Amino acid sequence: MNPPPSPSSSPSASPQPADIAFAARRLEAGGLVAFPTETVYGLGGDAENAQAIANIYAAKGRPSNHPVIVHIAPEADIAYWVSALPLQARQLIDAFWPGPLTLILPRAAHIPNAVSGGQDTVGLRCPSHPVAQALLRQFKQGRGGIAGPSANKFGHVSPTTAQHVRDEFAGADAVLLDYILDGGQSQVGIESTILDVSRVATHGVALLRPGQISALQIAAVLGVMPNAPDTAAPRASGTLDAHYAPATPVVLVASHRLDAVAGQLSDAGKTMALIHYLPHHVPARASLILPADAAGYAHDLYAALRAMDGAAADLIVVEAPPEDAAWQGVNDRLRRAAFDSTGWLSSLASLKK
Repeated sequence: MNPPPSPSSSPSASPQPADIAFAARRLEAGGLVAFPTETVYGLGGDAENAQAIANIYAAKGRPSNHPVIVHIAPEADIAYWVSALPLQARQLIDAFWPGPLTLILPRAAHIPNAVSGGQDTVGLRCPSHPVAQALLRQFKQGRGGIAGPSANKFGHVSPTTAQHVRDEFAGADAVLLDYILDGGQSQVGIESTILDVSRVATHGVALLRPGQISALQIAAVLGVMPNAPDTAAPRASGTLDAHYAPATPVVLVASHRLDAVAGQLSDAGKTMALIHYLPHHVPARASLILPADAAGYAHDLYAALRAMDGAAADLIVVEAPPEDAAWQGVNDRLRRAAFDSTGWLSSLASLKK
């Protein structure tokens, strides 16, 4: 067999059948393959191979109690993965799969609990990206599941291009990946909506993480709005307070305060990189204007955070987006990205040039 292509190479954004087959074989052999989905790129491993799952956690530096999502093919037998499939789950599957929706369900006893961080649940998703679907259909002849958290170090900004994955696992870390499938830029740009449907009899359906599929869309299918998570809700991917963060501190600033914040930073001898969606003429070391609609903004958000992280500024200032329902997923990601920077601006008064 030929040696696997280097993850630092630049494979085609339209993988050929041979590329898909090679990636599937690497997964079947216990290797790790980065692959595109419509949300972000995943770091894939065989969901039923305990060592492959352990390698995912090690490569990401992810806590072992933080669950990963299992991706399955459109034709997969869902009953293989779960011990129960509530009516609400079937309704949501019929409405939104394939697509950016993850369902937390009771885990079948033979599925390794490592994918769930030791919990008795499992997160399942059927992606709509054609490359992801082709890989899932090839892997174990469509009967397997690919555990696939985002293909980045734990807590960092998720990758939406193959180049982001290469940047994340560069140098010595490149050996952690067997292969990267390049499927172009992810269409959605933020991670999937996650719903807990493992406790519907006692707690109903709970929204654990917002995404492109909104609470209103979910309510249109179920007839009721999803509940907020309670303290006993299953742990789920990407729900820690601090997450999706670049190395540069991030702060969210209301539109009407941008000029004042720019002045504060200048007075303190600090520089900023600016991400905004309305026209502004604020002095900044670097700036990017993103689309003013929620879908377009989400598509570009992570690439913008990565670009501004490379601008060598002291701070990334993000113009706070609208609080409309359509923006819930974007605002969730930005609040988590900015969590560790809380109080950064209020400390400026003590800074001297």
